[in-house]
Amino acid sequence: MNFIRTKSELIYGGKVFDLYQDTIRYPNGRMARFDLIHHGGAVAIIPVDAEGNIWFVRQFRPAIMEMILEIPAGTIEPGEDPDVCAGREIREEIGMAAGEMIKIGEMYLAPGYSTEFMHIFLARGLYPDALEQDVDEYIEVEKYSVQEVFKMAQRGEIKDAKTLAALTFVRDHLDM
Repeated sequence: MNFIRTKSELIYGGKVFDLYQDTIRYPNGRMARFDLIHHGGAVAIIPVDAEGNIWFVRQFRPAIMEMILEIPAGTIEPGEDPDVCAGREIREEIGMAAGEMIKIGEMYLAPGYSTEFMHIFLARGLYPDALEQDVDEYIEVEKYSVQEVFKMAQRGEIKDAKTLAALTFVRDHLDM
């Protein structure tokens, strides 16, 4: 199939993403216009401690004006390797580093309107090694047993899509 981007106009350039308005010609000749977010990529980490608990952050999200339960995650800096970003993010968000960081999956978050591509990591061998949290974050750290986490997901208590998706990737790596 031959899809052709005939126009791409930067509407807004931001700190984390840019907004473009693109025009695409479809193989049948039709033209369509899209508002698209161009994002440099991100990581999400499932930190599991020696007792088998998964560490989470309850983080304020301005878009929904709520504190929401999520796994630690963050945006990849330009030129940064995803595994380096994952190591930095868990130190910033939960105050722990990982002796072992294993990439277990990857996915597009919202391909209907965003280029954001997320790398999913399992972190084990946790030990204290905190970095200062970003100034624009408000985070509370929580941890739950693996069994409780999957029950929470089934009960609808975890509403963050990246966290729910990451749990499908990690299932075969955990003692359940």
